[in-house]
Amino acid sequence: MKLVLLTIGLLALAFAGIAIKIWSKKDGKFAGTCASQSPFLNQDGQACGMCGKMPDEQDCKKDLISE
Repeated sequence: MKLVLLTIGLLALAFAGIAIKIWSKKDGKFAGTCASQSPFLNQDGQACGMCGKMPDEQDCKKDLISE
């Protein structure tokens, strides 16, 4: 029973932390969410699978299309 309560408490804390981060960011946007930003995840220099942004580009192409 203690393990179940501890697990529920930790999950609630994680959800609260994510909610606070979204609330505190401008328009709820996370910075640098493209995998192409991380040299550890994108060692080949491929474009982001979500928006098509190349590692050397600054702005997400998905954001540019929606504006």
